[in-house]
Amino acid sequence: MSRRPPAPVRDPAAQPERTHMAWRRTSLTFALVVVLAGRKAVQGDAVSPAVAAFALCGLLWVAFLVVTHRRIRELRPARPAAPRPHTMIASAVAVVAVALLGVVVVWPATPA
Repeated sequence: MSRRPPAPVRDPAAQPERTHMAWRRTSLTFALVVVLAGRKAVQGDAVSPAVAAFALCGLLWVAFLVVTHRRIRELRPARPAAPRPHTMIASAVAVVAVALLGVVVVWPATPA
């Protein structure tokens, strides 16, 4: 009877660490979008769609930060649990909404 070689040992910390860094990168990118939206809002008039988009981007960013910090906290154990569905849905909705608001901010205003 022959013995099988032992299975390679998986480093349980590598994947959660990469996921942690991905959440951080996404939240930093989100912050950059908010800054760019604010820059565009300052350049326009006080009632432009860019101002409303900037305000919504800021609110979405704060909500996304809450979701991000919650998920990063869940990644601390050696064997983190799978993300909860509402976490993934909330983050996906926030990212898509910011992308749409980014179009509002970047889209050139029609001259009156």
